[in-house]
Amino acid sequence: MEKLIITAAICGAEVTKEQNPAVPYTVEEIVKEAKSAVDAGAAIVHLHVREDDGTPTQSKARFKECIDAIYKECPNVLLIPSTGGAVGMTAEERLQPTELMPEMATLDCGTCNFGDDVFENTMPMMRAFGKRMLENNIKPEYECFEMGHLDSILTLAKKGLVPAHPMQFNFVLGVLGCTPATVPNLCWLVNGIPAGSTWTVTGIGRHAFPMAAAGIAMGGNVRVGFEDNLYLEKGVLAKSNGELVDKVVRLAKELGRGVATSDEAREILSLKKR
Repeated sequence: MEKLIITAAICGAEVTKEQNPAVPYTVEEIVKEAKSAVDAGAAIVHLHVREDDGTPTQSKARFKECIDAIYKECPNVLLIPSTGGAVGMTAEERLQPTELMPEMATLDCGTCNFGDDVFENTMPMMRAFGKRMLENNIKPEYECFEMGHLDSILTLAKKGLVPAHPMQFNFVLGVLGCTPATVPNLCWLVNGIPAGSTWTVTGIGRHAFPMAAAGIAMGGNVRVGFEDNLYLEKGVLAKSNGELVDKVVRLAKELGRGVATSDEAREILSLKKR
């Protein structure tokens, strides 16, 4: 079994300091949380950025400021900027981080209910995102919140409209209104990906660590972080993203999986550092 790639989604676009005071907003806070995650064992940082007041933004300038600052503290980390942004943003807004030519970026694979909101990812939007990533030689991480999302993105891949060979998927399970976080649902998704693909599982809220354990045991990879879950255990807020990553590292040790470095993650994901 290959080593485990741990991704830390350090701030997201929706969670707030009112929910957990450790949620980072400023550049300095984002760097601190990225470093805490990397020091604990994360090979990848999945990156949203905020204005200093916590407002989510896809500003190219803000992303560049945060990315440059993170690389000063964590020069080897693999960064995956989000093109999901926040609900209600336009495709043009959301695509701004791809202008910075990252090694990877996320590509959301379909529209879905997202709590009380609707997260829009139409087929024309997905084609536009795929075209940008093909042009800029960016490897997507395909974000699947629903089972039908997998079929949609595989159809686009067969037509050459999004990058393929090999593909990396992130199965986000447990969002209210989307696919429930269960092991049978995860197995169904994993069984549907092309040979040679890699995958990660993200459990939302209380599902974070049960899904992490399943992903570790099944030979996949794991994402945790404040974007997805604010608690270390029931009733106990995590003090940092590093605490959440450290818990996954401990689970991996108990289950006999080594943890990948950023360079090992690049090899597993068929990447070359830029």
